[in-house]
Order: sequence, then C-alpha cells, then structure tokens
Amino acid sequence: MASEKTVNYTAEQEAELVARYQAGETVEQLAEAFGKGVRSVVAKLARAGVYKAKEKAVSVRATKAQMLTQIEAKLELATGTLASLEKGEKAAIEALVAAVANF
Repeated sequence: MASEKTVNYTAEQEAELVARYQAGETVEQLAEAFGKGVRSVVAKLARAGVYKAKEKAVSVRATKAQMLTQIEAKLELATGTLASLEKGEKAAIEALVAAVANF
C-alpha cells in the first residue's frame, strides 16, 4: 500500500507566494497570509529558487594588535613599540585609543 504525498501548496499558491515575495513581502508576512510557518515559506521559496537569506549584521571590532598599531601611528612610534601591551585588557586598550584620539 503506497502512501499518498500531502500537498502543502497548490501550484496556484506557490505562484502567488513567489509573486508576492518578489513584490517585496517578507516571509513573515507571507507565512501569516498563507497560514504556514516561516520555515515552510522559506523552504518553498528556496525550492523555487527565489529566496534570498537576510544579511546578518556583523559588528567588526578591532583586535588589540590593530588598536595598538593605531596608537603607535598617532604617537609616531615605531611599529611594534607597544606590542607588549597586547596582553592587557581590551577595555583598557580601547580607553587608551579614545584618549590618544583626542591627543
């Protein structure tokens, strides 16, 4: 006895889903409108080849070495002069960068 596959989206629903997504509706809005979960909508749009994942906000913090290099440049010190300070706490080096910026 073969089991029948459950159809979650009709061809018309899929076409409407894709069209509305391409028109600018969010996956959250589409999930609400179609009575589906966000993951279901994302999966359907991905299979249709139209889904674009949200860009993750990435905050780039300078490393301690980079901050010390900035301080050396600001104070016109030779590169590597402050290298031993790299073992210090990052918050202290950040405070030093802020103080030197006003120097």
